[in-house]
Amino acid sequence: MMNAQGNMMDGMGGMAMWGMGFVWLLVVIVLVLGAAALVKYLLSGNRK
Repeated sequence: MMNAQGNMMDGMGGMAMWGMGFVWLLVVIVLVLGAAALVKYLLSGNRK
């Protein structure tokens, strides 16, 4: 009984780690794209 629960918890922990890694990857991508858009906007605004 304990082993089944332990294995289930290990599986959930592994999925949670992958999920957190995926979330951080998305956050980094959004920040990079946002910074690129901001730089592009500022540069185009200076040419006005």
